[in-house]
Amino acid sequence: MKKNTETTTAPDFEPEFVAGLTKIFDEMIPFNRVLGLKITSLKADGVKGRIDMRPELIGHFVSSRLHGGVISGGLDAMAGVAVMAAIGARHMDEAPAQRLHRFGKLGTIDLRIDYLRPAMGDRFELRANVMRLGSRVATARMEFLGADGTLLASGAAAYIVS
Repeated sequence: MKKNTETTTAPDFEPEFVAGLTKIFDEMIPFNRVLGLKITSLKADGVKGRIDMRPELIGHFVSSRLHGGVISGGLDAMAGVAVMAAIGARHMDEAPAQRLHRFGKLGTIDLRIDYLRPAMGDRFELRANVMRLGSRVATARMEFLGADGTLLASGAAAYIVS
C-alpha cells in the first residue's frame, strides 16, 4: 500500500484579516476586555491567548485562585476565535473584509470544561483548535495552562456557524 506523503499546511492570513479579527475579539466583545483576554497567536490551525492575573479575577479569597468562570469564559472565547480563523481559512478565495462578515451567526451551543488543577499564578495561556468545521456546526478543543506550561483545565465545545 502506498503512503500519502502530501501534507496540508494551514494558509497564512493577510495582515488585514488578522487586524480585523483581532479588532472584533478585542474591541467588539466587551467581555474579553473584562477578562483581560488577549490573542497572542492567530493561525488557521489554532489560536493562543493570554490572561494576566488581576485581583478582580480571584475566585477564592484564601488561596487567590482564579475564578472558574474566568477559565470557562476565556476558553469559550478562544475556541470561538479558533472557529472564526478556521472559517476564514476555508474561504481564502474571498477578500479579507468579506471573510470578516461571515461570523455574524457564530454562537456557542455546547461547552464542557474539566478543571484539573487550581489556577494560581501571574499569567495564564489559553489554546484552542478546531477539530471539525462543518457547514452548520464546528467543534473545538481548548487548553488552559499556567505560566510554566502546566495544564490547569481543558475543554471541548460546539458552535453554530450558520
